[in-house]
Formats: sequence, structure tokens, C-alpha cells
Amino acid sequence: MRLIGQTEKDMEALEHDFAQIVREHKGTIYTVCYMFSQNEDEVADLFQDILVNLWNGFRKFRGDSSHNTWIYRVSLNTCISAERKKKRKGETIPLDMNINLFDDSGEDLKQIRMLQERISRLGPFDRAIVLLWLENMSYDEIGNIVGISAKNVSVRLVRIKDQLKNMSNE
Repeated sequence: MRLIGQTEKDMEALEHDFAQIVREHKGTIYTVCYMFSQNEDEVADLFQDILVNLWNGFRKFRGDSSHNTWIYRVSLNTCISAERKKKRKGETIPLDMNINLFDDSGEDLKQIRMLQERISRLGPFDRAIVLLWLENMSYDEIGNIVGISAKNVSVRLVRIKDQLKNMSNE
């Protein structure tokens, strides 16, 4: 895809820069995808959608924020939009391959799966805040990514933690 007025050399440089940024931040993108998906196919679809959205916005990125903040914002917005579309479209049933990728025998793993299941029942915005908090981001960084104040992040996290504690294990 070549833009008017851009030489082949310009496009190669742009593609190289984009590929470098994706390589540096693919872990971040996958982390967001896993937080908003139920299976591997969904993760792959979300990852691809995020890459398309990042590429489409790459030329417009002015550097007002860090690449990391921009990638989180695009990733979270893409996943939240996909979840909204999924809810409008109705529920799909994933194909079961009868393979258990997780062994439920360890107590720690059971606790992690229980927490993950509870987090998945949160709304998309709250799930995004939890994800960023679990990534050890500061309240300021979280606020910049999701578009709220650091104080609001603090208040929301307290409410989210209470909500998670009060959820049943159904």
C-alpha cells in the first residue's frame, strides 16, 4: 500500500519502523488479547485486528505519548470494540478439541484460574484497568491509557477489588 507522494524507500522505512515497534511490544498486545478472549482463535483474531489498527494509525502517531501508551490504548480500544460487537452479534460456542491445556491439580493454578474467571466477568473498562494494574503500571500511566485521572483510577480499583471479592465462584 503506497501513499501518494511517498517513495518506495519511504514506505520501506515506515514498514521497518512499524515492524520494530510491534516486535518490541508484542507481549503487551498479547497480554491485552488474552485478557479479552476466551480461546486461542479469539486471541489470534484480536491480535490481527490490533495490528491492522496500529498500522492504520501509525502514520498519524505524533509522539504525544510513549509508544507503549499508544499501543495499550489502541489494543484496549480494539478489544473493547470487539467485545461490544460480539455481544450485539450473540454468543458463539467455541469448538472443543477435548484437550486440557491447563492442569487443575495445583492449588496456585486453581486460584489463578478462579481470579481470571472473576476478572472476565467484569465490564470491559474495569477489565482494562485491572490488566494495566496487574502490569504494575502507575495510576498516572493507567489514567493516560484509559483516559481518566489517576485519582479516578484509584477509586475504580478499590471498587473493582471489592467487586471481585464479593463474586461467587459459580
